[in-house]
Amino acid sequence: MTGRGRGAKSPEDSRGRLLRATLPHVPFDGWSERALRAGAGDAGIDPALAQNAFPGGAADLVEFFSSDMDRQMLERLGDQDLAAMKVRQRITTAIRTRLELLASHREAVRRGVAFLALPRHAALGLRCLYRTVDAIWYAAGDTATDYNFYSKRVLLAGVYSATLLFWLNDSSDGFAATWAFLDRRIAEVLKVGATVGRTMTSLLDLPDRLFASGPGRWRRGNQR
Repeated sequence: MTGRGRGAKSPEDSRGRLLRATLPHVPFDGWSERALRAGAGDAGIDPALAQNAFPGGAADLVEFFSSDMDRQMLERLGDQDLAAMKVRQRITTAIRTRLELLASHREAVRRGVAFLALPRHAALGLRCLYRTVDAIWYAAGDTATDYNFYSKRVLLAGVYSATLLFWLNDSSDGFAATWAFLDRRIAEVLKVGATVGRTMTSLLDLPDRLFASGPGRWRRGNQR
């Protein structure tokens, strides 16, 4: 018989269990080795095994938390009929879904934002943000392979980041103010995106327009 025995746990299962046990400690101890040790104690996991699960310490834990939220977001979105929605609705639904998943861990998220704001964690923060917006566009059915692939993710990164920060300080009922803020940001980005798209198309067409005037004219211009 090959493979894992019945009931065997994968490394990801163990990391998930350790993350869930650590999260209640993060509001008090931050994303830290201390919080990780406390979570290991609550989960009945040997501290040495906990360290092996996240050899990079708090940074690894934050990255795993972010990727786990992306995974859960995609799972929930898989249960919705996104194909029947317009792209704008798909993006809005994806961002709302992710923030709703984060709602029970809002203080841990606040600590995470502060953690990633430190200069030494800037690369990690950008990596986590990119993965999130890429997952959102993937769920929305994006198939772009040209410059739009990057421009879409850059624009969405701004929308998601701004909405996340607004959400962290939102005390409105059911986060109604956040959803209104999100709608406004997406509307603004659609306008910007259309302008960027026209500008990029013009720039990409520029070489064709230059050479369309004829090689003789191009050479004469260079000989002056």
